[in-house]
Amino acid sequence: MSYSRLNASAATLTKNRTAGSVSPFSGMCSTCVEGCVGMCEIGKSAYRGHETIYPQPFGIITTASEKDYPIDYSHFSIMGTAVGAVGIEADSDKAIFPAAKIETKVGRGDGIKLKMPFVIPGIGSTQVAKDNWEGLAVGAALTGTILTIGENVCGMDEKSQIESGKVKSTVDLKNRIKMFQDWQRDGYGAIVVQANVEDTRLGVQEYVINELGVEVVEVKWGQGAKDIGGEVKIKSLEKAQMLKKRGYVVLPDPESPSVIEAFKKKAFTEFERHSRVGMVEFESFMKRVEELRAAGAKHITLKTGAYRPADLARAVKFASEAKIDYLTVDGAGGGTGMSPWRMMNEWGVPLVELHSLTHEYCRRLDEKGKYVPDLAFAGGFTMEDQIIKGLALGAPYTKLIGMARSPIAAVMVGKTIGKRIHEEKLPVYVERFGTDVEDIFVTASELKEELGEETFKKVPPAALGLYTYYHRLQQGMQQLMCGSRKFALEYLSRNDLCALTRESAEVSGIDYVMDLDREEVDKILDS
Repeated sequence: MSYSRLNASAATLTKNRTAGSVSPFSGMCSTCVEGCVGMCEIGKSAYRGHETIYPQPFGIITTASEKDYPIDYSHFSIMGTAVGAVGIEADSDKAIFPAAKIETKVGRGDGIKLKMPFVIPGIGSTQVAKDNWEGLAVGAALTGTILTIGENVCGMDEKSQIESGKVKSTVDLKNRIKMFQDWQRDGYGAIVVQANVEDTRLGVQEYVINELGVEVVEVKWGQGAKDIGGEVKIKSLEKAQMLKKRGYVVLPDPESPSVIEAFKKKAFTEFERHSRVGMVEFESFMKRVEELRAAGAKHITLKTGAYRPADLARAVKFASEAKIDYLTVDGAGGGTGMSPWRMMNEWGVPLVELHSLTHEYCRRLDEKGKYVPDLAFAGGFTMEDQIIKGLALGAPYTKLIGMARSPIAAVMVGKTIGKRIHEEKLPVYVERFGTDVEDIFVTASELKEELGEETFKKVPPAALGLYTYYHRLQQGMQQLMCGSRKFALEYLSRNDLCALTRESAEVSGIDYVMDLDREEVDKILDS
């Protein structure tokens, strides 16, 4: 069985000439003939080279791996029961699914209170993030969830004022923060500002804490989509040159005369901007956390990617020693920006394995009486069943589920519907629900009553897309929790799952379905 697809993908705009006859181990057509113009990834690489490394077209897509991993969350099932209720009176008139509570709190002290256990973990300087930011910010604020501003936003902003290597003012970052703050309600949710190597050098987090009222900041080690720094494409020679002067790695060299000439002749149309990889050390990590606390950060988080187990152990241990508020663990396979396509498919520890290891490491520290940070699991989560499984697999430590591609998808759909309403060009499968926002978005009337008519008019359709999607997830979670007779997130446990294969049971430590409840079954039958 092959877990991977090679040499042809919609992500790289490539395909095999002989789609029905492909070598499974190389991905090449079984018969590669002279005279083919190069439709596959090898062929396209023969004339566009490094451009073919990345998913295309940049700026209007998000991407995720096509790899069929040996184990994923579909290899577990959520267990229901016909007995009792936890967190509510065992009364059929009271133990109804709308009574299941999905509000939560993460972090130390008073923590960050949330209406729903969701975090968007690190949407940064990519064009797709910038173009959809209004919907993400307003939608996340209205739903009382966490939104993370990812790396390089300040450094990418041509209007940022940087003096002596430190940021003094910024337009884009300020606007992104303000969009969330303006719509935040009753203290629920949070806007988080992340920093990589370049951001830290620029003093971005100190700036947003002191000047823009940000209370939560995140140290970034990496993400699940790739094991190198953030990347974007730049269509402007002048901006590419500016970014090189600001210390970024820009390819090809925008200051080279031959490169400039080739760009002007349109031999290529985009530069690549790359970030540096960080160098994790215990002392420097602890020092950085103390610097952020001294600067006034109320909550500090850490995001790590799908690195090898020893690096995951470092993340858990360092987070424990520094007593950070929550640790985001992002499994391999997904991305929202410009991660290299083959890297996205072929590097890193997949979700179930990574999250199972995280639970094991946290349990070991917990048994020693050490501080264990709250966890956020991320990587390919989209629907309520996966969310419940992620929270249960990591229980009692996992308090949040990180999602990025699906919230962006919901925002893009909402934005598109808004445009089609304005243009009076709604497709028939949408128009059958109505021709205005209040008819089409099922949550609109309730939100209008809650906000008032004048405020509701200011809610962009893109934000309604995210708001409505999240509310679907909320009701779906409540139904699954009710079936398991767990009426608050804090009661979810690993016993609410069973593994459907011996392999998934071995990896996760979750009971295999045929072994589940064996002792209780014996007591029932033998009594």
